[in-house]
Amino acid sequence: MQKPARRAIPRHARPSHRGRKAAFAATGALAISGAGLLGVPALTGAQAATVPTVTQDKLAPATMVAGKATTAALTVHSSACFTAKTVGVGVRDAAGHNLDFPGNVSNAQICPTGLSITTGARTLPAGTYTQFGFWQDFGGAWHNLPSRQLVVSSTTATPSPTPTATATPSPTPTATATSTPVTGAPVAGKSLTWSDEFNNPIAYGSRWTGDKSSAYHYGNHNPDDNKLDWLNKNNVAVSGGVATFTAKPGANTLENGKQSWDTGLLTTEYSSEGFQVKTGDYAETRVKLPAGTGAWPALWTWKNGNGEIDSFEYHPDNPNLLELTNHVNPGHLYYTDAKAIAKDGWVTIGTHYGATSVDWYVNGTKVFSDGKGVGANWSAYLILNLSLSAGQYHPAPQGTAPITFAADYVRVYR
Repeated sequence: MQKPARRAIPRHARPSHRGRKAAFAATGALAISGAGLLGVPALTGAQAATVPTVTQDKLAPATMVAGKATTAALTVHSSACFTAKTVGVGVRDAAGHNLDFPGNVSNAQICPTGLSITTGARTLPAGTYTQFGFWQDFGGAWHNLPSRQLVVSSTTATPSPTPTATATPSPTPTATATSTPVTGAPVAGKSLTWSDEFNNPIAYGSRWTGDKSSAYHYGNHNPDDNKLDWLNKNNVAVSGGVATFTAKPGANTLENGKQSWDTGLLTTEYSSEGFQVKTGDYAETRVKLPAGTGAWPALWTWKNGNGEIDSFEYHPDNPNLLELTNHVNPGHLYYTDAKAIAKDGWVTIGTHYGATSVDWYVNGTKVFSDGKGVGANWSAYLILNLSLSAGQYHPAPQGTAPITFAADYVRVYR
């Protein structure tokens, strides 16, 4: 019998949750998706000075196996349509040598609706590399996109899943996570409208808040909800395109006499940007689920003491289970999948906030529709965090060893 994650008390009584490369010859097989090239201007001369902003949305693979030929995939979008002279995926070794994937795209149209390419295959020796998308304008200038680590292992101990149109990449600095590219949201007609890829330090103040939430009774802690949390923005760190949330015993004592744990939370509430998801949006994250006893990570929403939709909650004592919950118009599912959900495993979780039904997706596949929805005018702030259970329904942390939870990205499509 699965354990409930919450106390059976009235909802109103407390928050219910809680420098560029040398030119590379275009060789090898390559696939590209996007609109045709007709009527799209190329950038030359003075035009290059006003080049549209190009954003790297997806980059894969995150891992390879030495000696095994592997293709790369890149998805980008721009602030305005234009034609780039070249688009490709670059790789550098520790000495700075270019070992790019073959099969650059020439005369490639990049638009706000996005461009996806798949390169030719190549092999690499075991080691750690720097990987990045790049493009070249017709003035000859090269433009590198955000980089991340590519880990090439010497064994096949961690197999990569077969690429599909609905899997998601995971820029992770370790060889234990695998990834596959996607072309966008699994909900038709949606375009990327807001995201954090965690390629840069957390934008506290402008994009995120890390030290308080109105969902927490005391602002930065919330023992009323069976949590040991004490929020500290220093407990979220970014490296290699991954945000890592770390929880460890803190110096504060909670109102119930228990020792707090300093931990990390990111919310759009109180930020100057103040981004909110709303009815019709699809939000998605890719996370590495924690293994530490007491861990309680989640992606959820909150506004004005209400508005909670849990994209997921996870407890390692139920290692193959995600809790999917609509608290606006109550609907709930304990979703179990031993192949997709596991401690120390990466998984992609998305939620479509429909007016008449909230739909949940795991690794790009719809797994639950509640038939309830959020109504026509719902909106709320996003929260991604690592809570610590105080032991009422799930075990509290055992010992003092730090507990970690990692996120590849948070994306919202509208």
